[in-house]
Amino acid sequence: MEKLKVIKIGGNIVDDPTKLERFISDFAKLEGLKILVHGGGKVATTIGKSLGIETTMINGRRVTDRPTLDVVTMVYAGLINKNIVAQLQAVSCNAIGLCGVDGAFINSRKRSPHPIDYGFVGDPVSVNIATAKLLLGGGVVPVIAPITGDMGGTLLNTNADTVAQTIATGLAGEYETELVYCFEKRGVLENVEDENSVIRHITPAIFEQLKAEKKVADGMLPKLENAFKAVDEGVERVVICAAEAIGEDGNWGTVIGGCCGSDHATSAGRQ
Repeated sequence: MEKLKVIKIGGNIVDDPTKLERFISDFAKLEGLKILVHGGGKVATTIGKSLGIETTMINGRRVTDRPTLDVVTMVYAGLINKNIVAQLQAVSCNAIGLCGVDGAFINSRKRSPHPIDYGFVGDPVSVNIATAKLLLGGGVVPVIAPITGDMGGTLLNTNADTVAQTIATGLAGEYETELVYCFEKRGVLENVEDENSVIRHITPAIFEQLKAEKKVADGMLPKLENAFKAVDEGVERVVICAAEAIGEDGNWGTVIGGCCGSDHATSAGRQ
C-alpha cells in the first residue's frame, strides 16, 4: 500500500510570507504522495473589514452569514489557495488548487443552528475517493481550501483541521495515511511557557489526564480530538508539530497512534 501524507497548515504560516516560503520549500521536497490543506488566517478578516463586513466570533469560531461566506470563499478558495499553488509551482511541485466542491472532493452538511447558529458552516461527511486517486495517480499535489458544499448547491465555510482529518480517514483504506497538523508550537506542550516541554507521544489515557489537568484547551483540544478520531478510523498516525519540523529528519513533534507507547507514561516520561 502506498504511503500518503495529509498536511494541514494554519494562519500562523499563511499570514507570514517568510514562514510560508520556508514551508513551501520543505513541503515540495517531501517524497511520495501528499495533500496540503490550508486555513485562512487573518486575510479574510482584513478584507472583510475593508468591505464593511465585521467578523463575529463565538467560542473562537467564525460566524458565517451570507456576506462573510462570500468573503471567505473569495479569500480561502481564491487568493490564499492560488498564492500557495503559484509558490509550489515555482519550486517545481506540480500542484492544483481546489476547494471541497471541486470534483465533489468533500461533501459536507450544514451545521445545525442549535444550540448556536454559526450560519453557513459545514461539517464534512465524506471524501470523493475517485477524485483523490485520479489526482494523486496523475502526479498532481492537491492543495485544498476549506470551503465545502452540501451537494445541493450551498457553499459552506468548514474547519480546516476537520477537513484534513476527513481526507486522511477517507483515504485510509486506499493508502497508508499520515496526518500532520502544523502550527506555531513544536508540539503539544506539557508547559505552554516552555517550548522544550514537548509531549512526544499521547495515548487516550494521557489525553484524558491532560484534559483533567487543564493542560490542553482552546484550539489544541479539537486538534487532539480530530487526531484520535483519525487514528480510530484507520489513519496510521497523526503528528502535531511546528511547520519547520517537516523538513527535519526524525525531529517531529507530538505523535498520536503509530509508535505510541504505554498508557501509563508519567509526566516526565512524556518528553
